[in-house]
Amino acid sequence: MQRLVVIGGDAAGMSAASQARRLEDASELEIVVFERGRFTSFSACGIPYWVGGDVTDRDALIARTPEEHRARGIDLRLRTEVTEIDVAGRRVRARDLESGAETWTEYDKLVIATGARPIRPPLPGIDAAGVHGVQTLDDGQALIDTLERTEGKRAVVVGAGYIGVEMAEAFINRGYEVTMVNRGSEPMATLDPDMGALVRAAMQGMGITVVDDAEVTELRTDAQGRVSAVVTAGAEYPADVVVLGIGVRPDTDLARAAGLPLGEHGGLLTDLAMRVRGHENIWAGGDCVEVLDLVSGRDRHIALGTHANKHGQIIGANIGGDYATFPGVVGTAVSKVCDLEVARTGLREKDARAAGLQYVTVTIESTSRAGYYPDAAGMTVKMLAERRTGRLLGVQIVGREGAGKRVDIAAVALTARMTVEQMTALDLGYAPPFSPVWDPVLVAARKAVAAVRKRG
Repeated sequence: MQRLVVIGGDAAGMSAASQARRLEDASELEIVVFERGRFTSFSACGIPYWVGGDVTDRDALIARTPEEHRARGIDLRLRTEVTEIDVAGRRVRARDLESGAETWTEYDKLVIATGARPIRPPLPGIDAAGVHGVQTLDDGQALIDTLERTEGKRAVVVGAGYIGVEMAEAFINRGYEVTMVNRGSEPMATLDPDMGALVRAAMQGMGITVVDDAEVTELRTDAQGRVSAVVTAGAEYPADVVVLGIGVRPDTDLARAAGLPLGEHGGLLTDLAMRVRGHENIWAGGDCVEVLDLVSGRDRHIALGTHANKHGQIIGANIGGDYATFPGVVGTAVSKVCDLEVARTGLREKDARAAGLQYVTVTIESTSRAGYYPDAAGMTVKMLAERRTGRLLGVQIVGREGAGKRVDIAAVALTARMTVEQMTALDLGYAPPFSPVWDPVLVAARKAVAAVRKRG
């Protein structure tokens, strides 16, 4: 019998373990999973909606419980943290977080699925009561407990990325006065600034105070040690609760200490089969790896559950004797704040410049349905195309209901390396309740074709 050891019990790790178990009988492969938390296979993406009340039951965010995994023949060890990987000796050292006991476990095959770590700058007051992150279910429960104990209704969100805007919505739903403090020039740095400006204007229209170009210098506390304000170089914002949404980095300290290869963003480097480069018996997946950007041709770090689950499936298939590969990503993401939908795929302008690409951009205004149909909502679509070839490079969409998921059209076109001219011939579904005669993405493609011809 061989032993598979998995470090990390969320999306990538448990998907890998489950897929390997489907393909390999328990008499042939022993599977041991180490997870430092209390939960497995949960949706971190759903935490803001749980906090905001859209999801009322925490357990609804759990795809599969520890007991269900164990019933399938997986030796799952919760509250156990791996502290060292001995590559030469093919073993890992783990510490029981309850008892402190440490043990070594040998492996024949190893999966590293350690995820990403929230950025938490060493600011005064950063560890004060009332300051929260929202990465795990324990984090979400701690925040909800704070909200139920706190009488004040002033929330400050530090950071204006996906977590930031989603938490702003959660607080709005709870009746809070919300201030978002953003280091960048506009919210949603995954968009170009002109599109981020649309997000800012819409959030301000919802009653959210958006503070851009502001660097937090301190989290002030009261006499009881609770957070009372967020301080920047030029102002102070009173707060009864603070959520940090500054971003994440690959959690690869273990891998670095073991001498495994890391990329320029700090993530593990793998081949197409998700095997760590240069190591036949070690795989890695999820938020701790870098993946190939199919548009730019460069490695990127993108922390998304969609990718993590795919990585796990591919790793488990390869460990279980099947064969699968992960070709790369185009960088598709979608989010919302209240009724505003925000989506992007492919390259931003600065990404295209960094890749050395010459490009054209177009921006169009359209509606989610035929203009005469009731409740047609407006949307803005921005499209990037390569200057000479017309190859689609990226799309960003900001609008109301029906806007966000249109980005999937562009994601497929990017994956297929289509030109904007080829996109104009796409046979998309049409009826007045769903789209104008020319879908907004195709309207942008037609305009991009004209820009390419003019510039190229």
